[in-house]
Amino acid sequence: MTHLVARMRPYERTIFGEMSALATRLGAVNLGQGFPDTGGPDEVRRAAERAIAEGHGDQYPPAHGNPVLRAAVSEHQRRFYGIDVDPDVGVVVTTGATEAIAATILALVEPGQQVMVLDPYFDLYAATIALAGAERVAVPLTAHTLRPDLGAMRAALTPRTRMLVVNSPHNPTGVVFTRGEVEALAAFAFEHDLLVLADEAYEHLWFDDNVHVPLAGLPGMFERTVTVGSGGKSFSFTGWKVGWASGPPDLIGPVRVVRQHLSYVSGGPFQEAMAVGLHLPDTYFDGFRADLAAKRDRLCAGLTELGFRVIPPQGTYFATTDVRPLGFTDGDEFCRRVPHEAGVVAIPLSALSDHPEVSAPYARWAFCKRDAVLDEALRRLRGWLG
Repeated sequence: MTHLVARMRPYERTIFGEMSALATRLGAVNLGQGFPDTGGPDEVRRAAERAIAEGHGDQYPPAHGNPVLRAAVSEHQRRFYGIDVDPDVGVVVTTGATEAIAATILALVEPGQQVMVLDPYFDLYAATIALAGAERVAVPLTAHTLRPDLGAMRAALTPRTRMLVVNSPHNPTGVVFTRGEVEALAAFAFEHDLLVLADEAYEHLWFDDNVHVPLAGLPGMFERTVTVGSGGKSFSFTGWKVGWASGPPDLIGPVRVVRQHLSYVSGGPFQEAMAVGLHLPDTYFDGFRADLAAKRDRLCAGLTELGFRVIPPQGTYFATTDVRPLGFTDGDEFCRRVPHEAGVVAIPLSALSDHPEVSAPYARWAFCKRDAVLDEALRRLRGWLG
């Protein structure tokens, strides 16, 4: 890697790729990387099959996304959140939420400006901020409870802060920000005239009464917010890599400019299929949440029984555990040992953090797996810890 540019050298490897490769090599149960091991709804899959069979995906789709999907994103925002988005100039389809996030930062942040992220954070944020030549300002969530800390955010703010990245439901912790917390984050952004990247890839993966509150739906926030969504997360087709960004035309226009020079276009037939998914009835989204909540309960009950302190996941695919009750002081040490000694893979939160004083004791587990896989992981851990 001697020729890799200096700003990207810290991002040569990702913890997800590293731990998934380790799981494959050791035959370990992979509860590290967040992808489901079952398929999504048949209606959506059949729509993709029809599009392929009818030749709709043989050539490039429109540069900013299939109009059918852009219209479906607009209708989705209105249906679920009462947010009006112009499908012609306020939506762009991307190669997964990944590209939407990257294009937003690259389009709206100048070199030398700062992007504030809540720590721990999805590792893509750090790499993309570096690509933009900007500076990452990582503000830790509160210790023990992992909630937004407005006092710490105010202390970290500088005149160079340009953008705030808000991810709720939150990866990696599984926390869903309350309405009060979202309102406080919105007030902070408004007061300091910050642009907001709202990473809402897990918007439909909230549990119990922890309802997702979109930032763009709050007064004065639509005009300063780019909202990112994910078909892969909402419909369990992560390999299709279809995402989108929506917002006001003066923000989405720049995102479109940058995005067309990344992948240009992708996933033509899958774009048509995702439009079908966004029109599914409420019963689909309710059932999707209920199924994942049952998996969450299955894994968390088992981890609690084994002695972990579990922070109950309010959303996403992920459960966060404190490993200190088991005699470990460091989640990274725990996650490095457990694949070899127990045959199970988890992710240390410290690999996704600039603040080990908060993140060090924690490990993240993905529960978006078949019951048999979760049970096997717990069986292996039980044997190891016993």
